Amino acid sequence: MEHAHKKITNTMINNHHKQQVFDFDHIGCSTEVLLAKLNTSLKGLSEKDAQQRLKEYGPNAPAKKKKYSILFQFISKFANPLVIVLLFISVFSLFLGQKASAIIVGAMASMSVILSFVQEYRAGKEAEKLREMVRTTATVYRDGKPKEISIKDIVPGDIIDLFAGDMVPADLRILQAKDLFINQSTLTGESLPVEKTPMPVHSTNKTPTSPELINIAFMGSSVVSGTALAVVLKTGLSTQFGEISRKLATADQPTSFDKGIRKFTWLMIKIMIILVILICVINFFTKGNFTEALLFSLAVAVGLTPEMLPMIVAVNLSKGAIAMSKKQVIVKRLSSMQNFGAMTVLCTDKTGTLTLDKIVLEKHCDVFRKENEDVLRFAYINSFYQTGLKNIIDKTILKHIKFMVKQYKKIDEIPFDFSRKVMSVVVEMEGKHRIITKGSPEEVFKRCKRYALNGNIFPLEDSILTNLKKEYESLSDEGFRVLAVAYKDMEIPKDTYSKDDESDLVLKGYLAFLDPPKPTTRKTIEALKDLGIEFKVLTGDNELVTKKICSEVGLDIQGLITGDQIETATDDELQTIAEKKTIFARLSPLQKERIIHALHKNNHVVGYLGDGINDALALKAADVGISVNNAVDIAKESADIILLQKSLLVLKDGIIEGRRTFGNILKYIKMGTSSNFGNMFSMTGASFILPFLPMLPIQILLNNFLYDISQIAIPSDSVDEEYLAKSRAWNIDYIKKFMLVFGPLSSIFDFVTFGVLWFIFSASQELFHTAWFLESLCTQTLVIHIIRTNKKPFIESMPSQFLMFMSIYIITIGFILPFTPLGKHFGFVIPSVTLLLTLTAIIVAYLSTVQFVKNWFVKKYGY
Repeated sequence: MEHAHKKITNTMINNHHKQQVFDFDHIGCSTEVLLAKLNTSLKGLSEKDAQQRLKEYGPNAPAKKKKYSILFQFISKFANPLVIVLLFISVFSLFLGQKASAIIVGAMASMSVILSFVQEYRAGKEAEKLREMVRTTATVYRDGKPKEISIKDIVPGDIIDLFAGDMVPADLRILQAKDLFINQSTLTGESLPVEKTPMPVHSTNKTPTSPELINIAFMGSSVVSGTALAVVLKTGLSTQFGEISRKLATADQPTSFDKGIRKFTWLMIKIMIILVILICVINFFTKGNFTEALLFSLAVAVGLTPEMLPMIVAVNLSKGAIAMSKKQVIVKRLSSMQNFGAMTVLCTDKTGTLTLDKIVLEKHCDVFRKENEDVLRFAYINSFYQTGLKNIIDKTILKHIKFMVKQYKKIDEIPFDFSRKVMSVVVEMEGKHRIITKGSPEEVFKRCKRYALNGNIFPLEDSILTNLKKEYESLSDEGFRVLAVAYKDMEIPKDTYSKDDESDLVLKGYLAFLDPPKPTTRKTIEALKDLGIEFKVLTGDNELVTKKICSEVGLDIQGLITGDQIETATDDELQTIAEKKTIFARLSPLQKERIIHALHKNNHVVGYLGDGINDALALKAADVGISVNNAVDIAKESADIILLQKSLLVLKDGIIEGRRTFGNILKYIKMGTSSNFGNMFSMTGASFILPFLPMLPIQILLNNFLYDISQIAIPSDSVDEEYLAKSRAWNIDYIKKFMLVFGPLSSIFDFVTFGVLWFIFSASQELFHTAWFLESLCTQTLVIHIIRTNKKPFIESMPSQFLMFMSIYIITIGFILPFTPLGKHFGFVIPSVTLLLTLTAIIVAYLSTVQFVKNWFVKKYGY
């Protein structure tokens, strides 16, 4: 034995605490064999041995995410490619002696980063540290005596006492138990507590969802009732809970929104690099001054860069988060707001999410399922007078209704045990001793010779018993947990009774229990359907219960599949299964995660709603993880969004807010890419035909700075109801098309302006710069009012007052600037009234044309 133990120890040291050799092959061992294998005894470990094992196996604690300081989080915001480009240009401008340019560009980058960081930090960042799911201490036996120790110090081989109310501090094998019921819904999704027994089990199924593992208690589950003595099999990262925490401690995967932002950013950088090099080369060869050409091309780069995108995104997302906070929804991760709106499939756990996570007595009926008050009264007497620890079933019966039962004198009771699976009380009723029994229908049937119906008693013949079993089975098939109630009047009263007296009983009827759906679940499913979102249920509970709940809430069930079938499916097969099926039952946490990934491969933006340990991996894998305030800590830490109210209808509000958020972000992107691309295209053309630069670098930067300030108002804008009607994800091809249509359209009117200035007004270089600055500023600032809506602007759809104010404010500054001493500093001259009127006409013509082309574009490519 010592040699075997040393071999085990060496293995653990070599694995650096990452894997423990003791697995659930020990579930079939007798207590003596198991204790020998673990080199322990019922007296527990010695302190010396426990300390040695703690060094070998490591602390009994979950994996933790690395925690970053606020300073690091702020600095990391500068890692945005757009910000890096701007900072590079600012430094380069400073190196070339262009201080004003360097200050403006640096201010743009800094303002974007600061606003983005502040908004995200204020809205609430995702917690990095995993909170412990178990109580801080546990009772173990060391050197033969009970001792309270920190759960971090628990090691394999420790002997542990469990009591009602305890959290299970490690993966345990039950050695002794009395009335032990474990709630493992957070791990498995089972809606009802599970009875645990010390009996050895011979099973090949080692997953926590297996109903066969009746002698194993898993870390993170809780003791509902009873007491137990158990031995620790696994601790820390080797537990079921630890395996989940290990996966959660890894870096977050990019969501649909993150990927969309990244694709768009690199698209703009690629275009910018090509155009900047082209413009620099053209101006160098046509103008002959390399420094001037380089500064101009760098200014063009700034003009093409949507430098306010990080800030616009952060403000929009934050605005959505603040709006949701007023509806008692906490948004921990800002990007989840857009993912919320882009969601095409919502997957949800069942227990505690769709349901109340509260066992309710749904039916009390006779043997032919007709409601019967006597059945309930007998069950109430049984639960009232039993003196063992009352489990959740007894508490549910006693809460359901109040009967006056103290007039019945209790004579004796026959306690529950796991071999009989029934319990009885004996009371004096109607002048006789009456045994009232409740328990597993299969076990109660074995003890019955008669049945009661409509006040009469009939013999329980085999043919009748078959029919009665069908009635019970039909309740089970509907998803109910069923108990049978029986009784017997003793002809000869006794002082004490035993389990031998539980014979020749009269079958009275059945009790049917269920974890009912939340009142708002049906309306939520209907609302999501109206929003074009598919609804799928992913649960660890059994398929009968799940199907019953899904039917009650009105879910259109397109197919049901279990975890066993998922386990054998290939990734390609799972993609098809995930698309076609509606209900997925008896799932492990890894299977839930795998289904989420399969839906991602089918190009879905996936949301997941759950509240248990077994939901944590799926919550993290989804584009938007949603949990509830009473969820376990690990689920709340993994989620992006937390619902503080019980009603699920707030999901609809969140989805609409997410779509509104993305709608406003897309307005800036569409307007920025088309206008900026058009301006740069115009500058490239002007570099060929003009003997001077079409606009000075400092003027380009000022133009861009003023225009960007006007866009700060976009988050305040409303979004058309038609736009909110369906999910919208990032579509880079759509953005490219928009840019390639409206960019050149903007350039056409720029060239018209060039021609008017050159041929009609014979403008000097300074006047040309001034006029094109004004025309460019006005077209870029005002075009947002055309493309912000699919409708007729100012007639069918009005912008927000703040957006209107900012547009007027910035244009006013632009037109006043040439008339001030500051205008001379930027190289402007005072334009004539005739020129201003001509520019106004060009601007009106441009906006009218954009409205016309927009109508065509929407019909061809959508909105």
